Amino acid sequence: MRAMVYRGPYKMRVEEKHKPTIEHPNDAIVRVTLAAICGSDLHLYHGLMPDTRIGHTFGHEFIGVVDEVGSSVQNLKPGDRVMVPFNIFCGSCWYCARGLYSNCHNVNPNATAVGGIYGYSHTTGGYDGGQAEFVRVPFADVGPVLIPDWMHDEDAVLLTDATPTGYFGAQCGDIVQGDTVVVFGAGPVGLVAAQSSWLMGAGRVIVVDHLEYRLEKARSFAHAETLNFTDYGDIVLELKRQTDWLGADVAIDAVGAEADGNLLQHVTTAKFKLQGGSPVALNWAIDSVRKGATVSVMGAYGPIFSAVKFGDAMNKGLTLRMNQCPVKRQWPRLFEHVRNGHLTPREIVTHRFPLEHIAEGYHVFSAKLDGCIKPLVVPTAA
Repeated sequence: MRAMVYRGPYKMRVEEKHKPTIEHPNDAIVRVTLAAICGSDLHLYHGLMPDTRIGHTFGHEFIGVVDEVGSSVQNLKPGDRVMVPFNIFCGSCWYCARGLYSNCHNVNPNATAVGGIYGYSHTTGGYDGGQAEFVRVPFADVGPVLIPDWMHDEDAVLLTDATPTGYFGAQCGDIVQGDTVVVFGAGPVGLVAAQSSWLMGAGRVIVVDHLEYRLEKARSFAHAETLNFTDYGDIVLELKRQTDWLGADVAIDAVGAEADGNLLQHVTTAKFKLQGGSPVALNWAIDSVRKGATVSVMGAYGPIFSAVKFGDAMNKGLTLRMNQCPVKRQWPRLFEHVRNGHLTPREIVTHRFPLEHIAEGYHVFSAKLDGCIKPLVVPTAA
């Protein structure tokens, strides 16, 4: 089969790999019909995630058609159209029993840090991802679900990560009626977080970014106020000024490890790998909210040290909530929101690349070229 293969930072190619096989009776093999490139994939592409091994196939957002199932699989059969959450989980451990699917204890040798994720280095289990013609799906009776007949394929693929993660970011903000919510980052997760904040009762939603085309999308897609942080000497001061000098009630960090805005932080993270991620957006979130507020963190960070202003968070009495999104727990409510038109995931798709041109897709997305917000990948398997 053809698959995207990692060859080092900023280096990838499409190569022939062995088609995955059933390794366990609970496995399924899925022929990928549509995948996506996630902002988190760029952390791998840029070499920021440890233990990203040569030959690994990325991609944790994908849908497809079941090609083969193991002998123990009961809920799926060949020919079924399925959407697959980015979390790999067993469904029966202590964490899964409590709906914490992203923290499953049985799918990752590094389980004390994180559960299993498709295509996201060996820190999350080393599973090959869906930027390929075929992918092995463990615990096939637990993770995937059939795509409803009424659902658009591009909505379905965005419901495997970006949409649930943005929605989960708003959930973790504990938004109450009338709250002022500040979302840092106008990428796909930030856009959905902003749109979801209205559903949870926000009275005001402000999105902060530095790319004008993404801020325009925040205005048209999420109906949010926007601030370009490059227009202000101190974006925290401006946010305080706009909130009666108290600060926002909720802040959502939808940026993560590669936040711009501070050259020193960027150099120590992106260039010298001395931190698990640039904490600029997270520190802005901590500084820009009022005392007693909630900060929700959906941006992805690596496992090593980051210079976060924890003392400020403690002394302000902030509540910090964060996790990898337990996707399947969000699906029942999200399906209804999408069906009723309250959430419109596919509107954030800007680019579609054939699998053979995936290196170009990563470059366009990474360099923020051509107004790219969310690129999809179309495999060529028959």
